[in-house]
Amino acid sequence: MVLFLLFFVLVFIENRKEYILSNLIDIQSQIQKLQKQAADIRTREFDKTVEEIRAKMEAFGITAKDLQAVKRGARGAKGKKVTVAKKQTGRAGSKAAGSTVAAKYHGPNGETWTGRGLTPRWLKSLLEQGRTKEDFA
Repeated sequence: MVLFLLFFVLVFIENRKEYILSNLIDIQSQIQKLQKQAADIRTREFDKTVEEIRAKMEAFGITAKDLQAVKRGARGAKGKKVTVAKKQTGRAGSKAAGSTVAAKYHGPNGETWTGRGLTPRWLKSLLEQGRTKEDFA
């Protein structure tokens, strides 16, 4: 009886593996098809977008030189100042916006870190050597 149950379980597991494997192969095939479709759509949209941009550039008399001027913050073809809108950070009007923060950590060679953002390389290497952040506070 135990052998029968063991055999039944092994057959069940083997069938389950085959089912999972065939599903995995089907899913991978679907992924490849969808990736190809996405690439085709991206190519069509890219071409369409380039044509729209060219048409607008012609309609407004914009040249490649004008686009480079925008990047540098120079004046446009008509002598008017051309600017690019800055990304808003969501902290408009905040006193903390643009203020400097005192360094919280000081390295052995004069390095500093405020404790914000990614850990700097000098501190990472010291932490890997077994030191702690508090050693440099």
